[in-house]
Amino acid sequence: MSPKSSRRQRKVVPVRPPRPWGVIALVTAVGVLAVTIISYAGFASWRGSRPWSDRLTTIAGVVDYVSQKPAWLDSGHRSGPLTYEVTPPVGGQHNGAWQNCVGDVYDAPIANEHAVHSLEHGAVWITHRPDLPADQVTALAARVRGTEYMLMSPVENLSSPITLQAWGYQLKVDSADDAQITEFINAARINAGLEQGAACSGGVTATGTTPRDLDGQQP
Repeated sequence: MSPKSSRRQRKVVPVRPPRPWGVIALVTAVGVLAVTIISYAGFASWRGSRPWSDRLTTIAGVVDYVSQKPAWLDSGHRSGPLTYEVTPPVGGQHNGAWQNCVGDVYDAPIANEHAVHSLEHGAVWITHRPDLPADQVTALAARVRGTEYMLMSPVENLSSPITLQAWGYQLKVDSADDAQITEFINAARINAGLEQGAACSGGVTATGTTPRDLDGQQP
């Protein structure tokens, strides 16, 4: 046997091409992004499909007087000044005339008795301290103007800089930039009213905290 044939033959190891790690990373990233988008879309769809009252009461800081104090929310009409359990009020007996609430921004306090009637129609009433900085007032007014079932006015001696009222619900916040304002409006506007679809136009447009007893006449 020749020396050449006696040599141990070397094992040939196939050389694998390098893995395309860049492509793998890209495909993985795209897959993760797709799963995230689909999951978020599903969550958003579920969240948007929940009853408005569930969306409203799960907002941090919202007080649900519908559940806690239903006796306060008598919807009868009465003339003259009325006393409410909370300020600003969130419901209860009220004047026969409502405050105009087609995106009205009032620069002076209005009568609770008219504003509560607006809440009954489904309006959201944004209130703020009279000394709220001008830029904050402007930001709030931008949320109100041009939107039906919205009104806004200053209120003396508020316990927080800004409060939002719908029939039976209240939210207190410190800033006009608080995202909860939008959540509250989206959930409560029109929905919370006992008389959904009732007019918000043709109401009282005057300011002043003394209610106007109109005896059936147009405000």
